[in-house]
Amino acid sequence: MSFKTASARLGLAARSAARAPAVRSFHSTRPAFIKVGDPLPNLNVLHENSPGDKVNLAEEAKKVNNMILIGVPAAFSPACSSSHIPGYIQHPKTKDYDTVAVVSVNDVFVMKAWGQTLDPAGDHNVRFLADPSGAFTKALDLAFDGSAVFGGDRSKRYAIIVEDGKVTSINVEPDNTGTSVSMADKVLG
Repeated sequence: MSFKTASARLGLAARSAARAPAVRSFHSTRPAFIKVGDPLPNLNVLHENSPGDKVNLAEEAKKVNNMILIGVPAAFSPACSSSHIPGYIQHPKTKDYDTVAVVSVNDVFVMKAWGQTLDPAGDHNVRFLADPSGAFTKALDLAFDGSAVFGGDRSKRYAIIVEDGKVTSINVEPDNTGTSVSMADKVLG
């Protein structure tokens, strides 16, 4: 077969393939890493109050009856500061949980300052945990590219309930940052 004939056949095959409908052999949405029934990722990457105070929520979940993890796109952002986290701080059912932790892809100093702003007296036992590298958030498969607003990868807004060391409820905002499914009144009733 000549080079010209082979090129013509390849061109015809390429044009035919281009006109054929695309068939996917995979699901169009990646499955979430974390799902109901899973334990939390066993990572020592979260920080509380200072860079030396590391937190492993998987280990803590084994020692408590229940916990709520609240993921936010950014400390001090409008929805996070005015409604999302204050909703949990003020909700009467929050006190029924052994651990209530807010997690954000921020540095530990920002998270400490934000916690002091939202709960100045520390009366509500809400912990503010920094995920500076985003490793915990990525392990949950709840990171998104927030470069346009936040300058880099951030956490989707979510609320996860953990009981007896296992995830029992996951509420992730479908648009990453909205407030339709992860608010305290939706999650806690």
